[in-house]
Amino acid sequence: MTLVPVSAPGLAVTSRPGRPLSGTVRVDGSKNAALPLLAAAAAIRRPVRLDNVPDSADVQLMLALLQRSGCHLARPVADPRAVLLGPVDGRLPVPELPDAGRIRASYYLVPALLAACGAARLPWPGGCQIGERGMDEHFKVYAAFGDKVEVDDDGYQITATPGGPDRVVIDLPFRSRGASVAAVLRATVSGHRLLLGNPNLSPEFTGMLEFLREAGWRADLTEDTLTIEPPAVPDETTALAWSVPGDKIEAGTLACAIAATGGSGRIEGVRGQDTLPVAEALNWLGIPALAELGALVLPGGAIPSGNPLTATASLAPGGLDADFEPALIALAVGLPGTHLFSDAINPGRHSNLIPQLRALGARIEELSPTKCRLTGPQHLTGAAVKATDIRTGTALLIAGLTAHGTTTVTGLDQLQRGHADLPAKLRALGTDITEASR
Repeated sequence: MTLVPVSAPGLAVTSRPGRPLSGTVRVDGSKNAALPLLAAAAAIRRPVRLDNVPDSADVQLMLALLQRSGCHLARPVADPRAVLLGPVDGRLPVPELPDAGRIRASYYLVPALLAACGAARLPWPGGCQIGERGMDEHFKVYAAFGDKVEVDDDGYQITATPGGPDRVVIDLPFRSRGASVAAVLRATVSGHRLLLGNPNLSPEFTGMLEFLREAGWRADLTEDTLTIEPPAVPDETTALAWSVPGDKIEAGTLACAIAATGGSGRIEGVRGQDTLPVAEALNWLGIPALAELGALVLPGGAIPSGNPLTATASLAPGGLDADFEPALIALAVGLPGTHLFSDAINPGRHSNLIPQLRALGARIEELSPTKCRLTGPQHLTGAAVKATDIRTGTALLIAGLTAHGTTTVTGLDQLQRGHADLPAKLRALGTDITEASR
């Protein structure tokens, strides 16, 4: 099977304001959950069937990179959203993966490459230009396992060292999802025990832990520590089936789009508890939102409260995922109140989003590179804007739903990195939206 990453740099999406959105729509699998799950599936060295795999461009590239790293991949004819992963055969030469630099999650490949090749050589991670990629904590993780770390202008190489400590203790300075995944998967491929302090607690990370438990690993997680223990006898033959959870960020984005137009709708295929932070924000703003077992529901009847919203991206337990913040900014522009937003996790994101919203007429005060404030309601005017990263693209689609006139969003290739077809879901809810080549 040959996997070709999706790329459509010449596409644009054009939207016009219309009636309130309404209806039922189902989200795709989560990109942010699929990427570590794919890396974990490669790390456990046994057959895995992964269902609900999204067709977003970053996930397709990750599949291609895994295939070129020696994994056997196939898609069942009856279910194109499923992926069958077979373990690597024997010892392989270290692959050259120059296009791994197109996505941030390429660093998830390192543990599987160490198991298959003894070393991993990768370019510096890329993707959205929203700040530093924070590889230092990853390198400290590998050094703790006794691995050799080398860096240069083009990228980095991790080389496994035979032996090493039986029990590795790492205390992270902050709840980095990437470094937490690196530590757990490095322990998985080496069979080491791991005590990880200050672990990430996002659903994407804890979902990967659930997958590893199903595969036989012991994973004891508290708010402060994570303990990983390998199975006494690893099972490398029995096939394991798992499913990628629904995309909570796509659900939150669609909810903000419905709310911006004063509509109502049901967004299915997502675990309600994963969307609680955005549901709480909507309710605070006077927009009824219910996080149900398998759906996020907006029953309608919104009466804007005028309450000031403070939305701060956070890695703390129960905190607001940074990827929810841009959609909430776009929604808040049209709502009464003075609203404050902060994202220190992705320090370059506001500098991408705010100029584009200003092109639509938004008045946003930048308090610092990571904090901004706005007072609504404001009335936007359609214009040509650009999706410079995934979440800027989703926020611009929301803003365009209420802007007077026509809004054209270019850079749709960025949007497709995280969402296979978000415009189609908006159309299903009644949006007047079209796509065209530019």
